[in-house]
Amino acid sequence: MVSGFYQLSCASQSHSPLFKISLAQWSLNKTLFGDAREKLGYEKFVEGLRTDSAATMTGTISNLDFPAVARNTYGIEAVEYVNQFFLDKAEDRKYLAQLNNRAAQEGVKNLLIMIDLEGHLGASDPDERRQAVQNHLKWIDAAAFLGCHSIRVNAYGDGSPEEQKKQVAESLFQLAEYGDANNTNVIIENHGGLSSDAQWVTAVIKEVNHKRVGTLPDFGNFPEGVDKYESIKQMMPYAKGVSAKAGSFDDQGNETRIDYDKMLKIVIDAGYRGYIGIESGGATPDKEKEHIIKTKALLERLREAH
Repeated sequence: MVSGFYQLSCASQSHSPLFKISLAQWSLNKTLFGDAREKLGYEKFVEGLRTDSAATMTGTISNLDFPAVARNTYGIEAVEYVNQFFLDKAEDRKYLAQLNNRAAQEGVKNLLIMIDLEGHLGASDPDERRQAVQNHLKWIDAAAFLGCHSIRVNAYGDGSPEEQKKQVAESLFQLAEYGDANNTNVIIENHGGLSSDAQWVTAVIKEVNHKRVGTLPDFGNFPEGVDKYESIKQMMPYAKGVSAKAGSFDDQGNETRIDYDKMLKIVIDAGYRGYIGIESGGATPDKEKEHIIKTKALLERLREAH
């Protein structure tokens, strides 16, 4: 005779979703930044983020509001932060504790921090490269404090593709060794330049050869003429997260530039069962909200179909 508990456990497992859905903070960049970039100009805007991010941003929500917005506006229980929205707070434990508390109060899981504006990990100048690594270490600490599994870094640099591969790999190895102490991964997104060449990215991963280093495949962020589906397929064996880019929908709720059904089949066939982060775009806060809702509905519909 099979116990009721065992039957419930089996039923629960059989209905586990193929993947879970998270919300990438960049989906709300207009809502968070407001018009600060336009009013200040890019250089003054970034300088303001470095010195007082909360005072610089003019949006209708703050970084601290993000977990509650994800949960209460969109019904999403996991989030992916972008460091630009709290660029001056990486070492502010009081602030990070407050952010942790906000997430915990909403039952929201912190997954990762996407890191920008901290230098080029693939710079040919060794001093510049060392400084970039140093700049990223505090974000590994912040990610660990928030309970995140990873930081996403940009694989930018200079020199030939082969030279950049070695330079980026050297920096990634140092970050991964540091992250190993607190179980924090270091992952590369296809995010422009050589990082949008899946073959180059996988070569970097192999060069580093460290369990903490992986990829964050993004359905978009590929140049024209590149086979995005084959590229995602190449990146998936190393994926520690997946980013669902979206920004244009037809009347049936399908993304017009990306075959989501085909993409999700690649993700699922690779054996990935983690979170897929909504990273939709919109020219205005209203459009941001609309696109998040549509992307979530599309992911949910196709998840059921698979």
